[in-house]
Amino acid sequence: MTGNRPVRLLHLHSSFSLGGKEARAVRLMNLMGRRARHTILSAVPEAMGARDAIDPDIDVAFPTDAPPLFGKPGPARYRDLARYMQQFDLVLSYNWGAMDGVMAHRIFAPFRGLPPLIHHEDGFNEDESVRRNWKRNGFRRLALPTAEALVVPSALLERIAADEWGARRRTRLIRNGIDVAAYAAKPSVAIPGVERRDGEVVIGTVAGLRKVKDLPRLVRAVATLPANVRLVIVGEGPERAAIVAEAAACGIGERLVMPGFMAEPARWIGHFDMLALSSQSEQAPIAVIEAMAAGLPVVSPDVGDVAAMVSDENRHFIAADEAGFRAAMAELAGAAPLRAQAGAANRRIAAERFDETTMVAAYENLYGRALAGRRLFSGD
Repeated sequence: MTGNRPVRLLHLHSSFSLGGKEARAVRLMNLMGRRARHTILSAVPEAMGARDAIDPDIDVAFPTDAPPLFGKPGPARYRDLARYMQQFDLVLSYNWGAMDGVMAHRIFAPFRGLPPLIHHEDGFNEDESVRRNWKRNGFRRLALPTAEALVVPSALLERIAADEWGARRRTRLIRNGIDVAAYAAKPSVAIPGVERRDGEVVIGTVAGLRKVKDLPRLVRAVATLPANVRLVIVGEGPERAAIVAEAAACGIGERLVMPGFMAEPARWIGHFDMLALSSQSEQAPIAVIEAMAAGLPVVSPDVGDVAAMVSDENRHFIAADEAGFRAAMAELAGAAPLRAQAGAANRRIAAERFDETTMVAAYENLYGRALAGRRLFSGD
């Protein structure tokens, strides 16, 4: 690379619906400004909800004539993907759905002069939430050796990468971070359908509406709580109808609000009284960090790094089983002082551990090394 030409980054996403990994990728893109040109491919071409979160002045393309990330694996597909990669300076791939791109790089990098590739793994769908698929583990072991690095956000994923994928030496743990200061103010944007009533308690969650999030489980848990408790689920995805149907079956259809996707959670997450997760699998959820920064308590199954992320005061509400999950939600819903205590402690921890300055510096260092020192987030 010469001069001040923007670096050319190719992003290979499993999907580009706005979830945790997409929110982080978009935040980094926005911070790069005009120092980079981005091309985004999705293994689910219709899943492009995160597109709206990209700043208007970012140079980004969503080509429709690029080789697909989905389809039957084979030499011809891998050759086409490798040829496409040659026009970029760095390839960034994300999750299992982009693994064909990683394999194409593995096969052709030794003799095609391909750019460096950095792979990111943020978690699993419901089919690998308890145990990884042995065929996929084998594929990962074969595909990852030419990756410059494998980035994971949680200690759990770091162990999986070492023990199951044989990638200990190239794995880099970079914890998720957010602009914590932005969450200090009171909410400035209304959540459609939410109008606070005296004595009401709002349990909220922010998630892609996918099976692995097990949101019907959350609906069933809220249905056991008093009528003054309302559930707000912010997000979009294929499980929307199933969630609505579960609420109707449980008799709480009128207590469920689903406003769809909402950008800039710092402006509205403070309308919640607590954040509740119900996922079968998580790693280091950005929604938990956002809730902590907003001074909210968190109720969750003991998945991923969640118990280690929250404050000591909140840890009691991270449950080992279904009974504990429902009991924790009921305890917090019935005790405003407990919510305030855990929320205040969470806010302190968020400021200490999860401010995005640390995360951005780590990505700057990693991407910059792959690009031979090129600075992406500050300077030229």
